[in-house]
Amino acid sequence: MATEDDAMITSQTTDDDSTTDDGPIAAAAADNTTAMQPTTTNNTRPHISWCDSYSKAQSAIDSLKSIIPHIPASLLSSETPAFALLHDPEIAIQCSHLLRQPDSGGGDNNLCRWFYDTFQTSVPDLQLVVLRFLPVLAGVYLSRASLHKPLAGFEAVLLALYAHETTARDGQAVTVCIPDISHSSIYHESTQTLKNSATELNMAVITPSLEPHGRVRSTRRARIVGVALELYYSKISEMPVDSKIEFCEFFGTWAGEFGNNYDQPGIDNLRDGQNKNGNSRGGRINLSWELLQPILRILGHCLMGPEQVENKELREAASNACRALYLRSLHDINSRSILATGSLVKMSEELTDSFDHTEIAQTNVISL
Repeated sequence: MATEDDAMITSQTTDDDSTTDDGPIAAAAADNTTAMQPTTTNNTRPHISWCDSYSKAQSAIDSLKSIIPHIPASLLSSETPAFALLHDPEIAIQCSHLLRQPDSGGGDNNLCRWFYDTFQTSVPDLQLVVLRFLPVLAGVYLSRASLHKPLAGFEAVLLALYAHETTARDGQAVTVCIPDISHSSIYHESTQTLKNSATELNMAVITPSLEPHGRVRSTRRARIVGVALELYYSKISEMPVDSKIEFCEFFGTWAGEFGNNYDQPGIDNLRDGQNKNGNSRGGRINLSWELLQPILRILGHCLMGPEQVENKELREAASNACRALYLRSLHDINSRSILATGSLVKMSEELTDSFDHTEIAQTNVISL
């Protein structure tokens, strides 16, 4: 951990809404982007022993003592400190509260510095702890980005996640093979006359290959945050339910006036651009497709994941988020977004329907 005497990041906004960062964390983030190009084809992770992982987790907890007011005694005595840190509700409340403060996200923010250093330990369990707070960090960052305030602390953490994912993908795009439906299969018959009987696979690019970035500009912001959310989605089964609920709650702000039809606890204090009538100018964000794709995947998990059956709060938060996004998509006349969010809204309505459509009704009346 760096000392408090070191300046973490210094930010300034240029005319094209780009952010220039100088300082230990920003310099390290830039070094990561230049070192992201793999030198070998074997993309293996360094082996980390249990003792090394335990000592790094204890060191992270010790560093956190000077940032948050209280560390639970159960966390200090835990035999699995990283797992306990991930699931401790008191730690989650305190860190989320600090991230939502008006002065959070700056270049000298100690919590952002802790997130950055913790993720750079390369300990998978500690990296999960950082990802656990990504919904709040990304939510606050995107809600304030349009206000043109320096948010170099948030951007350093996001760049670290982006660099990690770029290295893991080894410069390859994420693709999926789509069968050619012009050829008959066991599921359907084709009526088209084919000149060539060879079956061709259509490659669909879900996520294009990633390029290294050492700073966040307005034209790259959605891409960088979107990749960080894709990393969050890849680990979503290991995330606590509270983290997913926090993610869903931000859609009331992101959707603008379309998300104000239901209560969003803890969101109002993020709207630094409110006027006297309570209308927000800083909350609504531009929902580009590269940002919307991972958001829809996360919401789909929140609607259909194993937790939604037992956790009513998560199901309601995800349903509200889908409705807000759907209304926003209708307003923007975004056909792809309308189709995707409309499907999620319909799915959420069917999930809340207690009627079992597969059950055979017992009646003496025969309907023709």
